[in-house]
Amino acid sequence: MPSNRDSTRHDLMSLSDSFLLMGTVVTIRIVGQAGVHKMRESIDQAIAAMRAVEAACSRFDDESALRELCRHPGENVAVPPALYHALRIAREVAEMTDGVFDPSIGRMLEQQGFNRNYLTGQEVTSDIPWDDAASFRDITIFEDGKTIRLEKPMLLDLGAVAKGLAVDLAAQEIHGYEGFAVDAGGDIYVSGVDPSGDLWRVGIEDPVHVDRLLGSVQVKDMAVCTSGSYKRRSPKNSEVHHLLNPTSGEPVDGLLSCTVVGPQAALADVAATAAFLLGPQKAIPFIESLGLAGLCVATDHQVQETSSMGVYKR
Repeated sequence: MPSNRDSTRHDLMSLSDSFLLMGTVVTIRIVGQAGVHKMRESIDQAIAAMRAVEAACSRFDDESALRELCRHPGENVAVPPALYHALRIAREVAEMTDGVFDPSIGRMLEQQGFNRNYLTGQEVTSDIPWDDAASFRDITIFEDGKTIRLEKPMLLDLGAVAKGLAVDLAAQEIHGYEGFAVDAGGDIYVSGVDPSGDLWRVGIEDPVHVDRLLGSVQVKDMAVCTSGSYKRRSPKNSEVHHLLNPTSGEPVDGLLSCTVVGPQAALADVAATAAFLLGPQKAIPFIESLGLAGLCVATDHQVQETSSMGVYKR
């Protein structure tokens, strides 16, 4: 296997920190020669950037900018940059999939039991009104970079975009190091080299045998994001997962997981979710249409992958 190690590899040190964010454990690791103090400062800045995304885009926080937007249907609302950007990505992918992916399904997720605050464990049920006919088509995004209008009452859910966006913004806060990794559960971004001086190797979980890997990819300055039905189950019914059909409100069948490799975590994250929702016949063509690499595991355990996935697999 080719190596990018050089004579400085023995001088590399690393510092990492882990914390809870958006219902998952996030780990940030920095590799370099800059010293612990500078690394600690960069990690703190990255954590702050991720917390800002959670504060803007959380469906579970009554004081979030997302919940505040949903309380004002029919009005032009100025929102933070993170919420504006996340909604713009979600709206575009909803258009591309003709609504198979739809960020307006927050109420459906609540009804299926996905309404527990991960910090307190308490149920979070909003009093926000909801129109059964509301969809992504009722989300108006103005070109000023800050204004959104919900044409109909709805409860938004940006779980398929916000975590990836948080990873991207964290990565933007980390500069001048030989390498780093931001790992937010199923959403990972890596840059440069790992502590041994090699390219980062990212494992792809086997959705059938979760203690095993399907394989791994070796990447640099890339995100690897996975969406799967095995990751989140309703506390009301263990047979129900969180990837719902926006028309019926029922969990989508056909695939067990989709993994996407791309230059930004927000794009790879939402692409993996949308591909899963599109099903086994359309998932891989959709990923390829975005110029991304990926693989999907069907319910019969068959693995399909894009032609470009082989570039990264090791």
